[in-house]
Amino acid sequence: MSFMTQDEILDLNEGLICHLIKTIKSVDLPRPFPRLTYAEAMDRYGSDKPDTRFGLELVNVSDIVQGSGFKVFADAVSKGGIVKILPIPGGNEAISNVRIKPGGDLFNEAAAAGARGLAYIRVREGGEIDTIGAIKDNLTAQQKAEILSRTGAEAGHLLLFAAGDTNTANKTLDRLRQVVGKELGLIDPDQLDLLWVVDFPMFEWNADEKRLDPLHHPFTAPHPDDIGDLKTARALTHDIVFNGFEAGGGSIRIYQPELQQQVFELIGLSAAEIRDKFGFLLEAFEYGTPPHGGIAYGIDRLVMLLAGEDSIRDAIAFPKTQQARCLLTNAPSAVDDKQLKELHIATVQKPKG
Repeated sequence: MSFMTQDEILDLNEGLICHLIKTIKSVDLPRPFPRLTYAEAMDRYGSDKPDTRFGLELVNVSDIVQGSGFKVFADAVSKGGIVKILPIPGGNEAISNVRIKPGGDLFNEAAAAGARGLAYIRVREGGEIDTIGAIKDNLTAQQKAEILSRTGAEAGHLLLFAAGDTNTANKTLDRLRQVVGKELGLIDPDQLDLLWVVDFPMFEWNADEKRLDPLHHPFTAPHPDDIGDLKTARALTHDIVFNGFEAGGGSIRIYQPELQQQVFELIGLSAAEIRDKFGFLLEAFEYGTPPHGGIAYGIDRLVMLLAGEDSIRDAIAFPKTQQARCLLTNAPSAVDDKQLKELHIATVQKPKG
């Protein structure tokens, strides 16, 4: 859509979603939908598509433990990482040590997210803590008190820690949060929770290729307040999150040739590559492209959510198998020489035998 601000795009799409849900589910959703910035979503939930039907919000305690004698915590912070906690009310009774230690299901969930271990604290009566000696002996009384205060932990709370680089710590606790939320019955399956996540970073660092990658795509406009330093700029992006699933995503697009050229250069494209791959676009911009933006929905995923299904395969008309075969048409199947000739395709594989 041309000449639309981000607020106008979000308002228009809220109307669309509310109409769909009213028609299909007979539910009136309150408007406007809540908005979280990407930074807020990652800080509070460890995810850019948080399920906000339940609490269990994460708590960053990096500043509290950075000087602790427990090497795992101190090293994580000193290397630029974080230490975060998933506080679980009633976790002492619901979750045993066996599940947290190596081989346990919660330990395995953390390991699948990249964590090397799963530290914990059990809060007892009178603010006493129960944990492994390496943690208990290397936290001062003040640090213990600050952890309990910041997490709001009381007797019966279980505190699960993730320490390491920011991405791994968030991924670990996001995964555990979802598992624990389902297990403890904190998620109402009939609840419809929608929100916008906005202000994603424009770029993320590609450690393998030692360059910046666009977090969404290289055509997303930067936030006007961040135009001075595109490397750290926020983007004018908007994802709509439905019960913890990204149901759609969009952005305000770049329409100025100079800015688009700068973005291409930042992601490592040479002048020749820019000209060969996107010369047509930059030339079109020279003729006065209007400001524009929009959104794209994952229709199958939206149908899955509205139908109350758990798998997107249940919302696809003709889903393929894990081997990419179509059970309806038995594709892929053999083709004859005439079909290959029409498509100018020649086979080079020699017949067996």
